Amino acid sequence: MSLSDPDKVTTLVRQAAAELILPRFRKLREEDIREKVKGDLVTIADEEVEDFLSDRLVSLLPGSVVVGEEATERKPEGLDELSTQKPVWIIDPVDGTSNFARGNECFAVMVALADQGALQSSWIYAPVQDVLLQAQAGKGAWINGMQLPALKPVSNPQNLIGSLHFGHHGNAELRRRFERNRAKLKTLKSLRCAGHEYIRLAKGNSSFSLFTRTKPWDHAPGVLVYQELGGHARHLPTGKAYDIGETDPGPLLLASDQSSWNSLKDSLLSSG
Repeated sequence: MSLSDPDKVTTLVRQAAAELILPRFRKLREEDIREKVKGDLVTIADEEVEDFLSDRLVSLLPGSVVVGEEATERKPEGLDELSTQKPVWIIDPVDGTSNFARGNECFAVMVALADQGALQSSWIYAPVQDVLLQAQAGKGAWINGMQLPALKPVSNPQNLIGSLHFGHHGNAELRRRFERNRAKLKTLKSLRCAGHEYIRLAKGNSSFSLFTRTKPWDHAPGVLVYQELGGHARHLPTGKAYDIGETDPGPLLLASDQSSWNSLKDSLLSSG
């Protein structure tokens, strides 16, 4: 499998944002927004962007398939494509939909390409800020075309600062334990958008992040970026490496280095 020109994906992502998302920003009508399940919104932009990208990405790489957030919501068996031997495009058409629907600027378009379970390339685009985060396996990560440096290890655990995203997802007992231990950590306000959280992590403005919602479209693009920068992305409490095909992997903890990850794990899972 090879993608001859990754810049073509960049062009498609930017085009989708320019034509289908930004013209609707702060101009959505009531009928343009609906609730998939309680508290989980979808807009006309989510659906149109996913359709737009799905058709064109498959054309760029014949024989590939798509796992998109909105299509999978309608047909959950679509997740089975992550286990096929075909190249798979993973699409989050508007990450941070609730922000987008409320007129908050923290939303993004996210795309990842995987082959036989291994992440190959990814794109995270924040349209309002015009920030594009890209990564290619084994080659590094870039922000607006400039290669990002490797993340710096945090020598003192007391200097770790990051974000915690508990929500109502995942194991209830683990969430309660995280909540009890929250005060042990220095935290930043959640941006309520995984794409923007990964941009913050890649820039080194955040040294860790914990997510209990671990859908592949929320994390496949960002995990590749983070790993290319030397970051550590593993699940709690097992310590298993991130795997796009894992159905119930547990909360995802990201830290700038393994020592920091271990320190955070101990703090978050402490029973004292």
